[in-house]
Amino acid sequence: MSRNARTRRGPRYLNPLELIDFTRFFAGEVAAGKYPYIDFDTETRWHQRIYRDQRLDVWLISWLPSQGTQLHDHGGSSGSFTVLSGVLAEAVFVGGRDGSGGRLSEHGHPPGSSVGFGPHYVHDVRNLGDEPAVSVHAYSRPLASMTYYDVDDGALVRLASLATDDPEPQVDVRAAS
Repeated sequence: MSRNARTRRGPRYLNPLELIDFTRFFAGEVAAGKYPYIDFDTETRWHQRIYRDQRLDVWLISWLPSQGTQLHDHGGSSGSFTVLSGVLAEAVFVGGRDGSGGRLSEHGHPPGSSVGFGPHYVHDVRNLGDEPAVSVHAYSRPLASMTYYDVDDGALVRLASLATDDPEPQVDVRAAS
């Protein structure tokens, strides 16, 4: 195969295990002080992009107690996150391929833990602890959209979708649906 044929197909996107390696690498960089600026916002989760190329997007996110996301997917991107400090809770939708017969499965993620997920993963993440939390998140392909959901009688109910390259968009799904 010629080099031009390979280039025309575009970048090779990373799988969840490769993304875990990236979030762990960047978590180590943050812990070593290479990204010293971490802020906390009482109104919304603070976030900062720390790397982006054609196949990967990496974010540093802080979470004060009680801050969290709404149930969402990542628009077909695979992803990973690694917890640097604090404890993050995650609710993952587990159900049939058609989005029915499901439930939310709860998981706790202490410092040093990592989660990798494929392109059809639906979850929310929250800081239910008493201490602030910091995490590194990566997406491949870089984030381009997100869809928000609710669960009704074991089925995913789509509330809103939006085009975004930001993992922390300001959207009120009640108004967007």
